[in-house]
Amino acid sequence: MRRRTECPGRPDDAARKALACGSGHGFDAAKQGYFNLLVGKGTVFEADTAEMVAARFAFLDGGHYRPLADAVAAAVVPGITPGEPFTVLDSGTGTGHYLRVVLDEVRRTTGSCAAVALDISKFALRRAARLNPEAISLACDVWQPLPVADAAVDAITVIFAPRNAAEFARVLRPGGRLVVVTPRAGHLAAVAAQAGMLSIEDDKDARLAESLSPHFAAESTRDLDILMMLTPSELADLAFMGPAGHHLDRVAIAAKIGNGGCRPRWRHDSGSRSSVRHGPHRNDLATFNRGPSPGLPSSFPAD
Repeated sequence: MRRRTECPGRPDDAARKALACGSGHGFDAAKQGYFNLLVGKGTVFEADTAEMVAARFAFLDGGHYRPLADAVAAAVVPGITPGEPFTVLDSGTGTGHYLRVVLDEVRRTTGSCAAVALDISKFALRRAARLNPEAISLACDVWQPLPVADAAVDAITVIFAPRNAAEFARVLRPGGRLVVVTPRAGHLAAVAAQAGMLSIEDDKDARLAESLSPHFAAESTRDLDILMMLTPSELADLAFMGPAGHHLDRVAIAAKIGNGGCRPRWRHDSGSRSSVRHGPHRNDLATFNRGPSPGLPSSFPAD
């Protein structure tokens, strides 16, 4: 039998300080405001470092991806019944910037809003917990059973993060909505090779739909392209805050950008996509309806 620390759908102040599972195991919040559920061997996946998180925080705090955050929030809102409580699960929350925009928008529609934020990086969660103190922030592996009760959340957002379709279907209420943001081919193409960033596969869309299909059916898709003006320092943060940060340091990335003869300011098309579901939305802002078989074990590999 799987054991999980089940976060209440609408946590009170006490739940933000201590959590317990059905077997009686307790978890106290770290002084930075998050809960570490990566016990035992933790996770085999590599968490973002403090330096990568600092770059992401600086970049997102500059508002460069605010149009993306606004689009995600707009995709979540149609699932709200005005006046009814609403709970959001943000999987791969990072620094919490996207969730902050979603929560602010949800509160404009309904007065009662709660959130659960998941990530494997304690450095990211420290910042996320400060930015979104009303959320329960959990360090956990999304490829393990999620520490959330069945049908406990009204919407799930997954922005540039892995997707455990079976577990998402289990914790999402019937009629709930999943919003997924993925990069599409050409994402940051102007600087990817120069900065050492990973390229995006041409078939990523098809693989996303296939991985979700046992549990979610696509409802709609929408491309979301963002045009930005960036300084070389902002461009280095953008490159370093992603997977490239695991094998390059920021100084090396900045040097690569500088040696490429970049102008003091850059324009580029981010080429990011959103997935929203009724169940999921992709950025493509794709909307997915939840399929008929929630609660099955997860079997989908990470990207």
